[in-house]
Amino acid sequence: MSRHKISLRVNGQSYELEVEANRTLLQVLREELEMTGTKHACERGDCGLCTVLIDGVPTKSCLALAVEVDGREVTTVEGISKGEELNAVQRAFIEHGAVQCGFCTPAFIIAATAFLKRNPHPTEEEIKEAIGGILCRCTGYRQIIDAILDASRKV
Repeated sequence: MSRHKISLRVNGQSYELEVEANRTLLQVLREELEMTGTKHACERGDCGLCTVLIDGVPTKSCLALAVEVDGREVTTVEGISKGEELNAVQRAFIEHGAVQCGFCTPAFIIAATAFLKRNPHPTEEEIKEAIGGILCRCTGYRQIIDAILDASRKV
């Protein structure tokens, strides 16, 4: 398998890597960069649990090849807070009990953070659409929606 040199910024830090052409961004994040906040689940883009931001756009990292993100900015859940201080979405998830088992939480937080930057005063229907590609088996979504609504009032 041929290897390709790529450069990318992840959570504000620059990386130069050699990757195989078929390696996904998810694999590189978890295995090469040891950023395990982005979850490995279906590998088909069905569940959305591997969602990261690529140039500010929520993207399923299991579907993005690492070579496709050469020269781009990637943000994972590890990179959305400022040091030890949680952002408004993270705090709201805790306050509303929207974390349950926690496996889907990073993807929801990433998607909600990006969504609220684009739409700081959303309706409940807009929130449902924004998080529609991420599956949760524990919460029934009510706490997640309430947390995002609450965060929108604090952003």
